[in-house]
Amino acid sequence: MSQNLLYAVDLVAAAVLAFGLYFPRHRRRDLVVAYLGVNVGVLAVSATLASSAVGAGLGLGLFGVLSIIRLRSTELSQTEVAYYFAALALGLLGGLGSTTGWISLAGTVLVLVVMAVVDHPRVLRRHQSGTIVVDRAFPDRDELATYLEQLLGARVHGVSVQRLDLVNDTTLVDVRYEIPRDGAPRRTDVVTSAAASALPTSPPAPPTADRLEVRA
Repeated sequence: MSQNLLYAVDLVAAAVLAFGLYFPRHRRRDLVVAYLGVNVGVLAVSATLASSAVGAGLGLGLFGVLSIIRLRSTELSQTEVAYYFAALALGLLGGLGSTTGWISLAGTVLVLVVMAVVDHPRVLRRHQSGTIVVDRAFPDRDELATYLEQLLGARVHGVSVQRLDLVNDTTLVDVRYEIPRDGAPRRTDVVTSAAASALPTSPPAPPTADRLEVRA
């Protein structure tokens, strides 16, 4: 397979990854630039190494070096890290694919298909996670899980206490939960229903004054 064709396939695959998959789902322009820049950079370096006497071994070593780079500017989610590795893999497949031919092309298609499927909004969409600051201190984990289930209106699968502040009466917790099929109630609905239950069912009767009869 022609090396120029592999370059073109890599550029198209990187554009599909950044503009067709990542940006419509996550809407971060800065990471689109990062993914395209990383892909083209790895493609250029790996293609240079493949055409020299060094061979593909150093190219794979380059992949290992790039994979441990920690971006300190902003925090990346695990999904964004997966896209980062996908951009790296596409660049290596395009730059070092002259010796493998159709295997490189199949690997490029496989990377795109896997990212398109596993990051689809409908895949495991009811399973969510997040960090919550609870305005109560819960030393007991089971009691905390029960409280979070009532608060979120969901089934809690995992609770990890990050900080327990007994002085300020707060708990910082990382929670993993599953939303019911009919959707979890909104927090405002929970508060409203709780406040409504505390209200009296009927207004109290106005006080009555005793009749005072004056006789001549």
